[in-house]
Amino acid sequence: MILTIENILLVGSLLLLVSIFAGKTSYKFGVPTLLLFLTIGMLAGSDGIGGIRFDDPNLAQFIGIVSLNFILFSGGLDTNWTAVKPILREGIVLSTFGVLLTAVSLGTFVWFVTDFTIYESLLLGSIVSSTDAAAVFSILRSKSLALKTNLRPTLELESGSNDPMAYVLTIVFLTLVINQDQSIVSIISLFLQQMILGGIAGFAFGILSKFTINKIKLDFEGLYPVLVIALMFITFSATNFVGGNGFLAIYICAVYLGNQDLIHKKTILKMFDGLAWLMQIVLFLTLGLLVFPSQIIPYMGIGLLISLFLIVIARPLGVFISLIFFKMKLKRRFYISWVGLRGAVPIVFATYPLLAGIDKASMIFNIVFFISVTSILIQGTTLSIIAKWLNVGLPEKQKKLTTTDLLLAEYPKAKMKELLITSDCFAVNKKIVELGFPKNAIIAMIKRDDTYIIPNGLTKIEAQDTLIVLADRPKIFDDVYKTLKSHKK
Repeated sequence: MILTIENILLVGSLLLLVSIFAGKTSYKFGVPTLLLFLTIGMLAGSDGIGGIRFDDPNLAQFIGIVSLNFILFSGGLDTNWTAVKPILREGIVLSTFGVLLTAVSLGTFVWFVTDFTIYESLLLGSIVSSTDAAAVFSILRSKSLALKTNLRPTLELESGSNDPMAYVLTIVFLTLVINQDQSIVSIISLFLQQMILGGIAGFAFGILSKFTINKIKLDFEGLYPVLVIALMFITFSATNFVGGNGFLAIYICAVYLGNQDLIHKKTILKMFDGLAWLMQIVLFLTLGLLVFPSQIIPYMGIGLLISLFLIVIARPLGVFISLIFFKMKLKRRFYISWVGLRGAVPIVFATYPLLAGIDKASMIFNIVFFISVTSILIQGTTLSIIAKWLNVGLPEKQKKLTTTDLLLAEYPKAKMKELLITSDCFAVNKKIVELGFPKNAIIAMIKRDDTYIIPNGLTKIEAQDTLIVLADRPKIFDDVYKTLKSHKK
């Protein structure tokens, strides 16, 4: 086939369509959707029936970084601070110290069982040291797992925040492989710089982004998600430009924004949810195309050995040591260690050695690819089974809805009340976005004098307005009264 723009679009859209339909039926057979996306990419590649030759690590890395921006940002927007706050310390320790322990223990094992140097071994350990946000978010949410006692927020916080640590470790040990005369001590400053600047930039851009979204007045609702996309990429690129970790910055920025009142927040969340799924599909298809299955076969034995060590020893070791000072039931610790899914992120990180041109780059890439596939296949298909076995799951009907779930839920607002705003009410001269309005109620219309206004977040409430408020149950109006009618101090 002659590659033209039309042919590329045709093949790309067909692969996307096949992936969506395959994903729709995959869970009937207990197969994670992401593994199917990866398989479709491999079948379409040069070793598969599609015969598409794609051998461009540079382009694959670019697609991977762009995709991870959307996936991490969407995960951050959906992170409920109220649920995360009680387990914040556990999550941070897991996503930093836990990742380091996993990288070092696995790297040491690789050093013993292969002919890799110690730095090459630690580089491989670093690449697969973090749990994959795309895999964890999609599998937990697709399976609608209801887990006990803040277990789910812990897993999602860890998977969303530990990629930056793995990225820094990957860059650190890649630098040591290339420049073996340097010592580990000499690049500690790089690690601290990346994490500190990334954290500060994330909060700073979060505050700036909220101000920009709520203050700028765009003529069309559909432009607000576009504005957020621009702010997301500015956060990532500007943070990297000053030497910080862009992945950490966009996740913190998104967590901040997801827990604020924003103009057209529901539209923004829905758009990013769809874009995150699109990016997951594109990312896994691209990585499936990039790999040559025939080149993986020679490394399947050592790959399986390393993968089993990671799943059974390195990951549990990192989890149990990290959480040793926290009160947590043993069953919860076991389940956290089992949800150590590796997916697209390690494969994207494995393109860095390829582009750096180190001697064992191809071997590292193929082993990492095999580890990711076995992790999704073994751990991803058994999350529900292990949850039941360890008795950490809850019936679906007992699953608690997050603030984001409530915001996006299409519950019928069957109850209606008209509320008069008097001059001494808190809501006077406030924009709707500034009120902190209950998530499961809406201001459907405002009666002002003899006219009716259909409001949005920028609409300013005036004295003597009559608000027509809809809610899904009567008791919500108690919260509405408190929000609107608290007297000015």
